Amino acid sequence: MRTEQTIFKGLSGNIECAIDFPDDEPRGWALCLHPHPLFDGTNTNKVVTTLARTCVQNGYVALRPNFRGVGLSEGSFDNAKGETADMLVLIEQFLQQYPQFQGQSWVLGGFSFGTAVAAQLYAELHDRQASLPTQLILLGPGVWRFAYREVTLPENTLLVHGEKDDVIPLADAYVWLKDRQLPITVIPDSGHFFHGKLVILKNILNKFLTR
Repeated sequence: MRTEQTIFKGLSGNIECAIDFPDDEPRGWALCLHPHPLFDGTNTNKVVTTLARTCVQNGYVALRPNFRGVGLSEGSFDNAKGETADMLVLIEQFLQQYPQFQGQSWVLGGFSFGTAVAAQLYAELHDRQASLPTQLILLGPGVWRFAYREVTLPENTLLVHGEKDDVIPLADAYVWLKDRQLPITVIPDSGHFFHGKLVILKNILNKFLTR
């Protein structure tokens, strides 16, 4: 795996982004979104890098952007609305820069705050009749905390939560999922950041990406 650093242009200025490339010819690409920018969330977060590396090992090029105000990304925190809008233009620019990925399958995933951006990004793409990800991954989901619009999750959604999540309680996730007819995978004795559980998380991701 090799990693390149690049800059895309968002609605509030530069968007810093790491792009991880597999050693072999890629079969698609993935967008991996990090946790809350105001609480030390960056594209180097260990959960996000675990997600990205697992995608790369499954043949995807993985994009890890920094949201507004993080690293070299310009702008300020916008409660997922501006961040989602930025990701829409980032996708357009990525596909213009790498046209070989147009029409290829892609994966959309996020962790914590990143799940709010991912789920609402999926909804925005659906509204625009744009190319939708073949798989959606929500880790430690807290979509409802930063919701600015209604979202409908596709059947091919993986939800993973820690049993002892002290940031986003599992009970809250159950309430949010009550009418959504989607299962959730619970990692026993795991907190929000999956400390000591990343190998288990990686195994779950592998099974989902290869099914």
